[in-house]
Amino acid sequence: MNHLTLQSLTRRNSHRGAVALIFAAAQLAVAADPSWLAQVVTPPPMVKTSSSETLQTADGMPIVTLRQWQDKRAIVDADWRDFLGVYSAAPQLPLQVETLRSDRLEHCTRTLIRYQAEPDRSVRAYLLTPHQPSEKKLPAIVAFHGTNAKTFQKLVGLDGEPERHMGLRLAEQGFVVLCPENFLWEQKSYLASTAAVLAPHPHSKAMAVMLADGLRAVDVLLAQANVDPQRIGAYGHSLGAKESLYLTAFDDRICAAVASEGGIGMHSTNWEAPWYLGKVVKSPDFTRDHADLIALIAPRPFLVLGGETGRGCSDGERSWPPLLVGQRVTKLYDAPVRIGLWNHHEGHQLSWESGERVIQWLSAYVADHHQN
Repeated sequence: MNHLTLQSLTRRNSHRGAVALIFAAAQLAVAADPSWLAQVVTPPPMVKTSSSETLQTADGMPIVTLRQWQDKRAIVDADWRDFLGVYSAAPQLPLQVETLRSDRLEHCTRTLIRYQAEPDRSVRAYLLTPHQPSEKKLPAIVAFHGTNAKTFQKLVGLDGEPERHMGLRLAEQGFVVLCPENFLWEQKSYLASTAAVLAPHPHSKAMAVMLADGLRAVDVLLAQANVDPQRIGAYGHSLGAKESLYLTAFDDRICAAVASEGGIGMHSTNWEAPWYLGKVVKSPDFTRDHADLIALIAPRPFLVLGGETGRGCSDGERSWPPLLVGQRVTKLYDAPVRIGLWNHHEGHQLSWESGERVIQWLSAYVADHHQN
C-alpha cells in the first residue's frame, strides 16, 4: 500500500499556504479588529522579551528579515514533523461520511456523523449547520472538546453548562461547526486508547494522531458545499486547546484560532502524558518549545485564553514568552499583531463572557476574512 506521511499530508496545500503566509499582511490589513485587541496583544510591564532560539539563525545570530525567517521556518517545521513522527494513511482516502442522527434546532441542524480517519478507524463528530439562508458560502470552525466523559456533547448543547456550548453558540452566529470526538475515549482508558491508535504508527507521538484527526476534520468541512474554504478557523478548550494549537501551526487552511486553557508553555501542563508528547519533554536535553508553533502560526490571528491560577489552570501571564515570539515573527511580515492573551483570571474554566470573546475573535478574523 502507498503511504502518506504527516509531512506530506499537511503540505498538500503547501503552495497556496506559502503564498497565503507571504501576503498575510495585505490580506488581514483591513479586518475589523475587536475593540479589545490592544488589551490582549499588550503584555504586562513585568513581562520581558527574551532571546529565543526560534528567532536565531544557524550561527546564533538574531533573525531580522522575513527572508531569514522563511528559511528558518522551513527548518522549524521539518524538525517538529520529524519529532512528531510519521503518521501514515492511504493517499486519497475517501471520507466515507455517514449520517447517524440529525436534529433540527432553533438556529441550526445538529447532525451526528461518522467518517473515515484512516484505514480501519473512523471518527464521530457533530456537524452544526445554520438555518439562515445565504447566497455566499459560510465561515466554518473546527471546535475541539475538552476532557469530559461525554466528549463532544457539551460543545453541541447536549450536556450542562450553557457557557461551554461553544459549538452551538458559534453556529447561532452563522458558522458551520464541526465538533470531532477525540480518540481518547475509543477504549476503556486513555492509555488503552493511545496504544490502539499508535499500534499502526509505532514511531509517532500521539499528538501526531490528534493533529492528523484535526486535518481530517478540516477535510470534512471542505467537503460541505456551503463552506467557504478561505474562512476556516479553530477553537478548543483544555484538551481541545492543545489540538487547536497544533492544527493551526501545521495547517495553513486555518486562518485564525483560539486556544482556551490548553497550556502553551511546554511545562505548564501535562504535555509529557503518553497521549500527548511523552516523557521526552521532561528530558533536560529536550530543546523544542511551543514558541516554535506560535511562530509557525504567525502572522495569523491566534488568541490564548488563560485563567492564571487554580486547579488545572494551564495558561496565564506565564504564557507570554512564546506569544511574544509569535508577535516578533508577525512584525517581520509587516502585519498587524493579532497574537495575544486574554487573561480572565477565572481558573480552568470558560465563562459566558470569555466565550463571547471567542465568538468576537472568530467573527472578526474568520467570518469577516472574506472582506480582506
